[in-house]
Amino acid sequence: MSITLTEPAAQRVKTYLQDRGKGEGLRLGIRKSGCSGFAYVIDFADEITAEDQVFENHGVKIIVNQTSLPYLEGTELAFIKEGFNEVFKFNNPNVKDECGCGESFNV
Repeated sequence: MSITLTEPAAQRVKTYLQDRGKGEGLRLGIRKSGCSGFAYVIDFADEITAEDQVFENHGVKIIVNQTSLPYLEGTELAFIKEGFNEVFKFNNPNVKDECGCGESFNV
């Protein structure tokens, strides 16, 4: 069971955490939303609870709650820069379908 970051994604998260001045790591999750069923949630984690699973990759802690974990199993989070655009991209092997706008998915 694992969730990973690409090296560029880890570097970007480290920069965000340093600029922020606090935080345990990156919290990943899902919520019900959109036309396909679920949407990704990315936030900073200021604390780690007993209900969280913690993965460490490239020196960054990735924190996921037990509810979201089955949907994110095996996911790799990448950071992509194209011109002036920057985005985190989820490479999730569990996704069966995505909506046309790319904002939601189902498993």
